[in-house]
Amino acid sequence: MTIWSFLFLCVIAGIAYSIWNKRHLAQHGHLMDDDGKLKPLAPAREQELEAELTKLRERVQVLERIATDDARPRSLANEIESLREKD
Repeated sequence: MTIWSFLFLCVIAGIAYSIWNKRHLAQHGHLMDDDGKLKPLAPAREQELEAELTKLRERVQVLERIATDDARPRSLANEIESLREKD
């Protein structure tokens, strides 16, 4: 094997590693910037998920209020029973 063959194989191995590394990072939701630091691939998606999480938390609070409201436990139970009777 000549020195040129060895250098050619090293260059090919380096290119293959670079491609593998970029693909691996993309699969895990990261991207390498020019400084070598990792950054999230889709910050807009994270904002979407945070907004959805906030909405879901508000809904859970409303459901907790309905379930623990002392003024309407009998009427809520009556509504549930009337729905059961319709089936």
